[in-house]
Amino acid sequence: MQGDRRQIQTAVLGSADSDDPLMLPLEAIELDAFRHLHESDTFWCGLLLGGCGGRLTTKLYTDRACHFAHHPDPDGQPHECRRRSRGVASADHLYVKSAAAAWLRGRGEQARFGFTRPDGAPVGSVVDIQFKDRGLRVHLDGVVAPVWDDGSEPVLGVSVPVDRDTLIGRWYVHRIRLDSEGTGRRVKIGTEAFARPTEWFGLDDCMMTERGLSTPAVERIIESRRTPPPSRWSPGKAKKVPEPDARAQGLLRRLLYARRIDSVVLVTQVCGEIADLTGVSTEILGQLEAAVRNACVWLEEQAEVRRKLFAGLGEAVADQRAGRVRRLLVRVNATASHGRTEAEEAIVSRATDYFAGLDSQTRQAVEAEAATERAAAEAAGRVRTLLKGLRRHDAYAYEFRDQVMELLGAAALAGDHVTAGQARDVALWKERFAAGRSLPPYPLHSRVGRRYWIARSCPRCHAEQGKDCVLVEGTDTGERRKYPHDERVQLILDERKAKQKQTPRAWRVDEVTCPDCGQGYNTPCESPAGPHRSRVELAKENSRLRKPPPKR
Repeated sequence: MQGDRRQIQTAVLGSADSDDPLMLPLEAIELDAFRHLHESDTFWCGLLLGGCGGRLTTKLYTDRACHFAHHPDPDGQPHECRRRSRGVASADHLYVKSAAAAWLRGRGEQARFGFTRPDGAPVGSVVDIQFKDRGLRVHLDGVVAPVWDDGSEPVLGVSVPVDRDTLIGRWYVHRIRLDSEGTGRRVKIGTEAFARPTEWFGLDDCMMTERGLSTPAVERIIESRRTPPPSRWSPGKAKKVPEPDARAQGLLRRLLYARRIDSVVLVTQVCGEIADLTGVSTEILGQLEAAVRNACVWLEEQAEVRRKLFAGLGEAVADQRAGRVRRLLVRVNATASHGRTEAEEAIVSRATDYFAGLDSQTRQAVEAEAATERAAAEAAGRVRTLLKGLRRHDAYAYEFRDQVMELLGAAALAGDHVTAGQARDVALWKERFAAGRSLPPYPLHSRVGRRYWIARSCPRCHAEQGKDCVLVEGTDTGERRKYPHDERVQLILDERKAKQKQTPRAWRVDEVTCPDCGQGYNTPCESPAGPHRSRVELAKENSRLRKPPPKR
């Protein structure tokens, strides 16, 4: 049987049962420093990572990502390990435990941590945090369904779906994500509410209250719920029923909102209310009819998408494609749980029974594939974010080193999830990174004052004297650069270096003949007090006159 060739990016320190995780740098330029830092440590395929407990070593490559590897078996054959998750996110549950323990210690609290496996879930899917009379259950993937009315508050990974009814009824839910930083992972907590974007915070911005885990966004959401809308002054008696045109405007706004959040139920409901509306003006009636026509077209498109979704799920069950069944079943439960027909319910029931009847080995393989797919999707999102931050730069600098290294690692993990345009941008930054590895750890512009480089033109962007440099690549081409191009500064540094070479070095005292005692080249004066003063003055005078020192 051929061994699993997926690259191992995470390990634990010290022993097989350790809970101290670390991540290997992907680039060879970083691995030497990593090895030096951990030269007295041992790396293990940890049991808490779902590993075999074997010892690992580091593998350095210049043409692909560096990674951990098992030591060969005693018979010299490659070691076989059934570890299901090996990417940069495979130790996230250990990083969550470490970060949460440090966070609680800083607040004078202690907690108990557990990596429970409900219904045989893979280790690391769930992290239980219990302290005092409260607790949190962190769902890093969607294997274990969250329970909302239990003693522990669910915190969902970015790939765990949550339906709209839950968001509306609970006001908000918390999410968790981990971002790579060097050879570690940093925990971020997000707060998601209905029709609101997820807001992300560091652990230091979070706290535990009587309601449970709280972030600055929670306070704003609760305050907005408690604060009544401002009353409007009316010169006449308030009407219980709005005027037809005013009500029509409100329905148009609700229809726009329903389309924005992709709610088929709400769009259908608002269209029904518009159909029952009477007494509106001709102008408003035209707007309503146009809006309803567009909404009906949209509903037909959504119905077709739904039909294809259920048809695909039925075909996947018939073809016994376990991985596709799982993906489509998750999508159906997240986006098409309302108003199912008997035929749709039958398809979902067959899919659920089929997946529940899979043997453990097949299910583990499917879950491993799903975990890899989720990791790739998350990495693709990280690629988009990093490229967005780097797009205002048209050259590599040492200060971008961490972002570029993370970009290359995320792009390698994302694979086919990266678009062709993103792949071109990644390749460009990889080329810039390779060419700029020899750059010093300080920016060139910090060595030359503005009054010097602004006095000359730039050979790269052709900015004239007295003008700032501008971007010459990317979507922001032509916008002013925060700092000058290195080529503009390098000209000045090269001139200074050339001038230093042309200037003779200072004379040493023993390179001149002493006028007092007559001692010559490289011979000390006979005086016990050191060189005679006349010899010292003569060496200084030769240096002042820039005479070249003797070559012997």
